[in-house]
Amino acid sequence: MTETFEPKIIAFVCHYCTYSAADLAGSMRLEYPPNVRIVKLMCTGRVEPILLMKALEDGADVVMVSGCEEGDCHFLQGNLKAREMVRRTRQLIEEAGLEPERVKFFNVGASEAPKWVAAVSEMTETGRRLGPNPLRECKSGA
Repeated sequence: MTETFEPKIIAFVCHYCTYSAADLAGSMRLEYPPNVRIVKLMCTGRVEPILLMKALEDGADVVMVSGCEEGDCHFLQGNLKAREMVRRTRQLIEEAGLEPERVKFFNVGASEAPKWVAAVSEMTETGRRLGPNPLRECKSGA
């Protein structure tokens, strides 16, 4: 019997929108993969490439960043800055030999619990498809 690989997902989410959507998903008893660990930020605009790369280095198989809907950021343009930081991170990890799909940005509004569930499910499937993060194996084998 073959065991299915279950990826470890780190999600950096904004306090005002995506965290509320994740909380609402729980209240609505919507099921989604339990692989995700949430890191709540006041605004995803605080995300820097080094933070996302550190999550990968520390063993996350995939990393997601999820903020307010475009044009609806409580800090004006924080989610636009976060989207750019994710784009830069994807370039950096690709140059380092990792698949850029391991990091992705999502816009999820506070009332969009089903969209949060879909985002986590998408990242879980991406993690399964890509397999274990090779950095995790390097770190444990060193």
